[in-house]
Amino acid sequence: MTRILLADDHALVRNGVRLILEQEPDFEVVAEAADGMEAVEQLRGVDVDLVILDVSMPRMTGLQAAREIARRREPPTMLMLSMHDNEQYFFESLKAGASGYVLKSVADEDLVAACRAALRGEAFVYPGAMGALVRDFLDRQRRGERLPETLLTERENQVLKLVAEGQSSQEIADTLVISIKTVEKHRASLLAKLGMRDRTQLTRYAIRAGLIEP
Repeated sequence: MTRILLADDHALVRNGVRLILEQEPDFEVVAEAADGMEAVEQLRGVDVDLVILDVSMPRMTGLQAAREIARRREPPTMLMLSMHDNEQYFFESLKAGASGYVLKSVADEDLVAACRAALRGEAFVYPGAMGALVRDFLDRQRRGERLPETLLTERENQVLKLVAEGQSSQEIADTLVISIKTVEKHRASLLAKLGMRDRTQLTRYAIRAGLIEP
């Protein structure tokens, strides 16, 4: 079973999201929170695989909670849930360590797919957000801003190379002396940053970037 913590300050929304999730035979909502602070506190006593956080909550927002959770030694996978089709929230969610951003208006269509993608170590990027990524890059280019030579950190490049070489998450964890969950976080970050869906696309990118031989 995939154990899920769900945080949203509206009980009706939590009930609706829980119904969507628990239609899946392998999903179980084991904890709920009404704000980000409560979500962080719940994690001290409940072991979960996935945390779903509403972006806007009282006391501590979902983004603030995600940053706090990401600092844990072995953070669970995180998804952000929002009513706002907002590029800034989307970018901040990725920076906070979330593996995806799901709009509440289409949660019945996208949420389960986003959860499964995140749990596989993949990113979930809704179509509008992908357009935002491209627009952001082109706008910066037109303004003559210096664009980074690479989107990836040194550790992400290391993980990318090993993924492209066909190593499993366990093998990568052993090679880099990190946990499997950390490997999966890096893999999700790679997919999100590069706008890719799977290992095949990452391998092609690694060849173009000169990380491995074709």
